[in-house]
Amino acid sequence: MADSAAKDVILGRIRTALGNRPAARPIPREYQRSRPFPSVLDLFAERVADYRAIVHRVDDPVAMVRSLLAGKRIAVPPDLPAEWLVPEVTWLHEPLSNADLDGCDGVLTGCAAGIAETGTIVLDGGVAQGRRVITLLPDYHLCVVRADQIAGTVPEALERLEPTRPLTFISGPSATSDIELDRVEGVHGPRTLEVLIVNG
Repeated sequence: MADSAAKDVILGRIRTALGNRPAARPIPREYQRSRPFPSVLDLFAERVADYRAIVHRVDDPVAMVRSLLAGKRIAVPPDLPAEWLVPEVTWLHEPLSNADLDGCDGVLTGCAAGIAETGTIVLDGGVAQGRRVITLLPDYHLCVVRADQIAGTVPEALERLEPTRPLTFISGPSATSDIELDRVEGVHGPRTLEVLIVNG
């Protein structure tokens, strides 16, 4: 049987099995979408640190980028802000091979959003973020999060994001546990996550 004929048979059986079912009802979303926090920046910094990430509060990220990355080979997306590219660092510009990414000292990116309540950073492949792989292969990730990118809750953050983009949610360094619950870091991504929160 040809592939298209087999496909038609399968889809026909599915339609018959489903019959004339009523259209799906909308899902009620009656949960609390936002909450008043004394300071979303303070809460975000606290929750990110709870995940064993290193957190810095800065007014301007450039000096901290220089201090943290001087003398290192760092991968960057092609549209990183030019002022972050300080001369003390050897910058490896995308596109890079997996071997290049695996061999560099780390990666510097921005982000799409931060979520204070969960201490989560969201990447969507947008400006200053690059391909997903550049934040997964290097063992070190320095991420810059602006104050205006931080939402209080998950629903608030999701309203700011484009759902058709490839979203990556980062809550601390990559970690997993084996059957004996021994934590191992750096298995599926960077072993070290360092976050610069740029004050508003």
